[in-house]
Amino acid sequence: MKQDDLAKGAKDVMKLNEVQKMAKKHGITSFGKTKANLIREIQLEEGNFDCFGTAIGYCDQVTCCFRSTCLNNNKVKASASIISLK
Repeated sequence: MKQDDLAKGAKDVMKLNEVQKMAKKHGITSFGKTKANLIREIQLEEGNFDCFGTAIGYCDQVTCCFRSTCLNNNKVKASASIISLK
């Protein structure tokens, strides 16, 4: 499987505009911020660690609404890294 094929398999559950709407509900301005940074600010507001995109195979933040997206995206990144090493 090629790296591009892996990337196609990793679809974000939430699009940027959806994350921006969530941020606005929490009083977070989204101007000039990346999707990942917005998610991390939302995580803090919701009482979780601001760790989006840093988990490697395991996450103990079971109440985080971004948990499955984060773990799935990191799984794809890890697979892509392994493929590129071969």
